[in-house]
Amino acid sequence: MNRKNIFGVISLLIVGTVFGAVLVSGFGYVRPALADVRIGSDQPPVPTVNADVQAFNDAFVNVSEKVTPSIVQIRVISSTPTKTNDAFKFFFPFQDKESKPQDRESGGSGVIISQDGYILTNNHVVENATKVEVALHDKRQLVAEVIGTDPLTDLAVIKINTTNLPAAYLGNSDEIKVGQWVMAIGNPLSLSSTVTAGIVSATGRDISILRDKDGYGVESFIQTDAAINPGNSGGALVALNGAVIGINSAIATNGFSGSYIGYGFAIPINLAKSVAEDLIANGKVSRGYIGVRIEEVDSDLAKAVGLDKAKGVVVQDVVKDGAAASEDIKSGDVILKIDEREINQANELQAYVATKRAGDLVKLTIFRDGKEIKRSVKLKGREADNETTVLADNRKDSKKKDNDIVEKEFDSIGLTVKNLSKAEYDSYKVENGVIITSVKRFSKAEDQRLGRGVVITEADKKSIDSVKDFEKSIEAKKGKAILLKLVYSDGSTRLVGLDIPKE
Repeated sequence: MNRKNIFGVISLLIVGTVFGAVLVSGFGYVRPALADVRIGSDQPPVPTVNADVQAFNDAFVNVSEKVTPSIVQIRVISSTPTKTNDAFKFFFPFQDKESKPQDRESGGSGVIISQDGYILTNNHVVENATKVEVALHDKRQLVAEVIGTDPLTDLAVIKINTTNLPAAYLGNSDEIKVGQWVMAIGNPLSLSSTVTAGIVSATGRDISILRDKDGYGVESFIQTDAAINPGNSGGALVALNGAVIGINSAIATNGFSGSYIGYGFAIPINLAKSVAEDLIANGKVSRGYIGVRIEEVDSDLAKAVGLDKAKGVVVQDVVKDGAAASEDIKSGDVILKIDEREINQANELQAYVATKRAGDLVKLTIFRDGKEIKRSVKLKGREADNETTVLADNRKDSKKKDNDIVEKEFDSIGLTVKNLSKAEYDSYKVENGVIITSVKRFSKAEDQRLGRGVVITEADKKSIDSVKDFEKSIEAKKGKAILLKLVYSDGSTRLVGLDIPKE
């Protein structure tokens, strides 16, 4: 073989070897043995977790393990009327809008509160229920009985017939702080035993979703950013020591999906405990009432009554024959404390009183005429009160009025008032006053929600009989604030502070 042929053979061998190596390594025709497979790094990025971080992480793990067995999944069959969709009216013009009740299935969560089977949940979870089933953490499914419901607080108690259940530890919701870590445990979207975490975003929230027929409510929700979705209702809001501090009840939603968009709301456990005890013992709630209508004190009202800053709640009306009426509580009083707890919002007072029962005694600290006074009030049941009748004012019998000025505009506060006609005296059932005929936009009067058709009967607790009287009162309070008593067309009254400019 000549040199040329030898060189050619060697070249072919080299090319074949290289090509074979490329095929084997580059195109994966030969797989490595399982023992030779190496994936991922050999060391974690942080070899040793900080002890504080590990303890913080372990707190969530421990709470999840300890509390989750106390949370149940609730399946409800309820009977509700169905309504004909308005879009089908054209095709079925004679069909009733509301048809026969139909069964529907829904669900929620619950918290075991006793070893012998009592479970706390939301009223809206079991409302109109014809059948209630409970799924326990150990996968048992049991039929439950509805013991009692309280729509005003959206709470309900149900019971299953078994024993030795893992009852949850119910904490003290008065001790929670904004910013503290919490966990929501429940069954959102039918996903059982789901745990989410977040912080307490706010306390004492009134979102105006729970009201009785008279507009009365006791909302004082805990707001959290722990994810809560449909199905979480009735589940637990839990502190990092494992204490249940709230019963999850509502979510902020965009109105279309009905899903969580950032905030959820829980009923404080102190209120829930009080309601649950009543429902278990009596099948209904026997909560106490003070018998007052109250509003938050703003800066103008605080200035008008002589407070150093806006605090407390002002008594707008006192219910006739109610608990407050018999203990020298008056319209215009500012309630600063109840049982030594500071009160700055109406729902704070209402929620605290809602934890009490008829017959309980509460102590009020009141600001009146420049000084603090104490009053003890024995709460009455609301059924004993006449909510629609308030204490009568000591109005003058005469309808005396100065006719020099019939109507006048007060530009500095954006208000025009006129003397009352005989028909208006009769219509509003007042013996004195002037009526607002117009309010300027963006004025001080509009800021304080004064409006056309409202009667002003008092200024700084003195009767107003005419426009002239009102003018004198305004002139005397320039650079200060004046306290006005208003009467509305429906007979309700309201006190409002109005800051009067110097010029």
